[in-house]
Amino acid sequence: MGWDIAHAAWHDASAIDRSFVRIRNAKPSPGCYRQIPCNDAGGPVVTVIIPTSDAGRGGMFERLLEQLRSQDMRRFEIIVVKGDPRQGRAINVAASLAAGTYLLTLDDDTSLCDTGAIGKLVDAMENNPDIGIAGGNAVIPCTASAFIKRAMRQIPRRAWKPVERITDSDLAQHPCLMMRTSDFKDIGGENELIPRGLDPYLRQQVRAAGKRVVLIPGVTYAHLPPDTLPKLIRQFYRNGRQAAYVNRYYPQWVIETPPGHGAFNPHAPVWLRAVRLPLRTLKALCTGNGIWCACQCAYAAGFIAGMAFPARIEY
Repeated sequence: MGWDIAHAAWHDASAIDRSFVRIRNAKPSPGCYRQIPCNDAGGPVVTVIIPTSDAGRGGMFERLLEQLRSQDMRRFEIIVVKGDPRQGRAINVAASLAAGTYLLTLDDDTSLCDTGAIGKLVDAMENNPDIGIAGGNAVIPCTASAFIKRAMRQIPRRAWKPVERITDSDLAQHPCLMMRTSDFKDIGGENELIPRGLDPYLRQQVRAAGKRVVLIPGVTYAHLPPDTLPKLIRQFYRNGRQAAYVNRYYPQWVIETPPGHGAFNPHAPVWLRAVRLPLRTLKALCTGNGIWCACQCAYAAGFIAGMAFPARIEY
């Protein structure tokens, strides 16, 4: 692919029309965007969307771009939205600009594990009109450090055995997720008000529209946690505070995230969630999953702090 994203111009994202968005943040995006066109004369089939804080991520962002350059399927454009602290709003900005039939969201630290990933996702969508979201399978790369491998084995939803057939699953996530652009806009796009829980909200809206949420065989990616325990603890403490924010101000959007495939109840009662966290933490401790136990404790501390000292997140 002949584009050079490093020299593409940045444009102000504040004026981008997001009128299709159902749950819209009143404030315009404070970020900026780069739109890298598809070189194919037929135009893009896919719009690849990458929200990012700094378009760097310690070198992982550039590695992702190299992996995109190596994809077998070349009919895609790339839209990078930088500097918007609301991931949902950033994705909506990019979707407003998208020319592709399909949207593919990637995190700036996603690593695509095979050159056929985009093509396989497109094939699945084109051959299965009932699919609303097609996701990849998160795996543990062999090059990861010993700590990261242990963490990914212990933390639910970080990695799993790749499916061998198209499988209905709640594990389709933003680090590698494809939708039809028309479906995305029909359901109102991403939720721009919540700082956490975007994936569950999007999946729930797709299911409510009568479409399937699935994983696609042969599509694998890696999405690594922080590389040290202190960094991981800080991440889970932040997650707990953000979860408290959503529970306090937007409890209708608190949606379950099961550890595996298959059907589940999306809305667990508050008492069950309150009891479940300490029980899961104790189980992690008793089964020797010390990293997951520490993460659960950090999350609980963040949640308690967020509920005890509420602060509106305004941006």
